[in-house]
Amino acid sequence: MDKLEQRVKELNKLLYDYGYAYYTLDTPLVSDAVYDQYLNELIALEEQHPSLVLPDSPTQRVGASVSEGFQKVTHTTPMLSLSNAFSEEDLLDFDRRIRGMIDETPTYVCELKIDGLAVSLLYEDGILVRGATRGDGTTGEDITTNIKTIRVVPLRLKDNVTLEARGEVYMSKASFQKLNEERAEREEELAANPRNAAAGSLRQLDSKIAASRNLSMFVYGMGDSEVQNIDAHSEALNYFSVQGLPTNKETRVCSSMEEVIAFVQEWTAKRTDLPYEIDGIVIKVDEYAQQEELGFTAKSPRFAIAYKFPAEEVVTTIIGIDLTIGRTGVITPTAILEPAQVAGSTVQRASLHNEDLIREKDIRIGDRVIIRKAGDIIPEVVGVILEERKGTEIPYEMPTNCPACDSELVRIEEEVALRCVNPTCPAQIQEGIYHFASRNAMNIEGLGEKVVEQLFREQLVKDISDLYKLTVDDLVKLERMGLKSATNLVEAIESSKTNSMERVLFGLGIRHIGEKAAKILSETYHHFDALMLANKEELIQIFEIGEKMADSIITYFEQEEAVQLIERLKEVGLALQYTGKIVDAATLENGLFAGKTVVLTGKLTQLTRQEAKEQIEALGGKVAGSVSKKTDLVIAGEEAGSKLEKATSLGIETWDEQKLLDQLAE
Repeated sequence: MDKLEQRVKELNKLLYDYGYAYYTLDTPLVSDAVYDQYLNELIALEEQHPSLVLPDSPTQRVGASVSEGFQKVTHTTPMLSLSNAFSEEDLLDFDRRIRGMIDETPTYVCELKIDGLAVSLLYEDGILVRGATRGDGTTGEDITTNIKTIRVVPLRLKDNVTLEARGEVYMSKASFQKLNEERAEREEELAANPRNAAAGSLRQLDSKIAASRNLSMFVYGMGDSEVQNIDAHSEALNYFSVQGLPTNKETRVCSSMEEVIAFVQEWTAKRTDLPYEIDGIVIKVDEYAQQEELGFTAKSPRFAIAYKFPAEEVVTTIIGIDLTIGRTGVITPTAILEPAQVAGSTVQRASLHNEDLIREKDIRIGDRVIIRKAGDIIPEVVGVILEERKGTEIPYEMPTNCPACDSELVRIEEEVALRCVNPTCPAQIQEGIYHFASRNAMNIEGLGEKVVEQLFREQLVKDISDLYKLTVDDLVKLERMGLKSATNLVEAIESSKTNSMERVLFGLGIRHIGEKAAKILSETYHHFDALMLANKEELIQIFEIGEKMADSIITYFEQEEAVQLIERLKEVGLALQYTGKIVDAATLENGLFAGKTVVLTGKLTQLTRQEAKEQIEALGGKVAGSVSKKTDLVIAGEEAGSKLEKATSLGIETWDEQKLLDQLAE
């Protein structure tokens, strides 16, 4: 190794150690002048000898332009959102559910819920190779160049390990204030809150802008990883710290829900003292074996919950009441408000939910009211300040006819909502088209509410099948729709034709058929033609499909309009078939691993871990990440550690990789 190469490596090591001490440990080892001296020396050497630039060089943090838009990234394991708790009673209910589903007493980990943007960091052999946004949980965007500008994010871990770390990127209160001061000087619109500012910074195509925003990050969870012998979430957090990843020190392991509630109360009082924004507390079951046992719903893990702080309340005036018509015909009243600042953003509308709530709270136009954001997200009217009434306020009466189509509104038995039941109601059709194009349905990028409104107004679409007849020439006539946007939208619509059946089924907006039910039905029937012929008896035999769902499916496909719509979708080229993995029910029931929980540990040499997992699941097994009393079998590769030891101590059957291959061959 020549002297230049040796010096470059020395400088990289020095700057890494100094940067980690300064940005992560907050204990500077040298002055800024010394750090800058070494950094400038490294920059000069790299400019003279580009071949000596290391992938984790601190000079890679300065930022550069992204030539085109961000590339899509598919998360190997979905980044699911958490279900919410809003009271101590909700937390006690969560604890009761957990205790009812597992045999052993749970230990919980409490963490501050950072108000930022969820991201994934992928390290291969210890080097940061990718940073990605959470996106819709399944697909995010590659923001590696912007992630590298965040000083607390190490470009190299202490060990040469391959792992995915998940966490929250945020902007501190001080950085947010500085950003808005600079924007005010330039007479630019101020950022609404630190979270939006952080999210906007990460999506800058010029990462020099992201670098100037002084973002930070806390890591809170492990994604896919080759790291062995980590059996609990608290152990993973400690491991992250050892590797140089930033974790939040305000984390506590609690042995009871009473301790959890004490932690929640403590930080509810102290939240404003922090240098960054938090909007709640995340509570997770600590042991991975118990997490595996508890599992997931379609949208969130059962082993974790997010307690949301009580919402900030402010006073404003109702200046009007609007009605919106949902895709199922539900009429929802919305209060139009004098603009008010709530939880960092301007609020001008708030939900009134239904007619009964308006009567119960005696809400009138002109009333001074208290509003808040439920869970710091959805604005709602809490109540009226009766003492401020002047006598000029106007009581509100819900209409008897639909404001969009003039059909008589009805109230279905046991429902509080008024509904328009006219299937040709233009407002419902419009909402239905918007839902069909939404991210979790057909995911047609660029087809937002405003575009749908224009398409409908210009009579370019009457139902969802008309979307597939749109041309660039049609679209460029719309307001604020240039040639490039029109071309991109037509391409996005065309691309959606190949979407799997469950996306189309969810997109139709059939009552009671959510994403999970759509996936189950698609896995069972494989094509719309088969589903349309299904009867109630066979539908309710499907696991997790209840009577309400079955009735909705039967009722929907009994309508001639629905049958004709499916035919039109076929005519315009939609595949309408399930393109996901088809699992044979008989194999699942009678396969080699039917009903068994299997744990993979150690290094496999002839199969990848993913290949082994897929083959086990295809033969009826469930692959878990930790060994517990409920584990039936452990497959131990080379260098298997504590999981193999635990399996042996519990008397659990173990195979080596060769036995697995032999059994699969048979």
